[in-house]
Amino acid sequence: MAYEQIIYDVKDGVATITLNRPEKLNAFTGTMMAEMIDAFDQIDADDDVRCVIVTGAGRAFCAGADLSAGAKTFDYDKRTDRPDKGSGQGGLTYEMEEARDGGGRLTLRIFECLKPVIAAVNGAAVGVGSTMQLPMDIRIASDSARFGFVFARRGIVPEAASSFFLPRVVGISQALEWCYTGRVFGAQEALDGGLVKQVVPGDELLAVANALAREIADNTAPVSVALTRQMLWRGLGFQHPMDAHKVDSRAILSRGRSGDAKEGVTSFLEKRTPVYPDKVSSNMPDFFPWWEEQKYG
Repeated sequence: MAYEQIIYDVKDGVATITLNRPEKLNAFTGTMMAEMIDAFDQIDADDDVRCVIVTGAGRAFCAGADLSAGAKTFDYDKRTDRPDKGSGQGGLTYEMEEARDGGGRLTLRIFECLKPVIAAVNGAAVGVGSTMQLPMDIRIASDSARFGFVFARRGIVPEAASSFFLPRVVGISQALEWCYTGRVFGAQEALDGGLVKQVVPGDELLAVANALAREIADNTAPVSVALTRQMLWRGLGFQHPMDAHKVDSRAILSRGRSGDAKEGVTSFLEKRTPVYPDKVSSNMPDFFPWWEEQKYG
């Protein structure tokens, strides 16, 4: 796919996705959604990619949905510019694939990703600009970043599966306050509320994000990180510790037999940088995935 609204770059094991509509404050469109999903497909297929950074071009991260369609912006029945090319004549029903929320399509793809994802929030991140970050693993904000779960102020509701992700990231009370009020707030409040891990000066943002990505890429086993990401995220839905124990035990048994485990111990004892042999594309354990794929409908 030739990208029009994002920039995709890979350097030294770190993939960077830059939302690239700076003249529109990187407002989210169906095209941007499709391009980001395609980029995450590339990321999972490329063993050279060890970590992902998502950021925005210009002075915004993503200012929310593109509102250029006016009053019909969120009326999918009347939109003919969506990726599924709706008829424009109405008639969508809840279970139809064409009725799916675009932000949710993206966040579900990020949730499935096998590589760690870091959000480097360089400016305004409102609506889907905030919710698309929630399945990313670590969020670092510029001191000029602003956030907002503004849906109730637009007559709609939280989307992008954020009713799942947001309370898990910040807790139910904080999630409800931000969604009830729909107000836009600054980076310090995002830090205090647990939405972001760190706030840094704008000119240091990408350097800080890249330093964290490098720590992951240079020191950890890719298959172990891929498993860890899914174990922790999916563990949020477990009903009993035994559910986690079953997955942990399978993972430890499998990983303990691997070349990665031998290299991890040997390199530590020899005080050298590890060179892990296993690849995400071909060496995931035979019990993976341990969940049933969820279908829309």
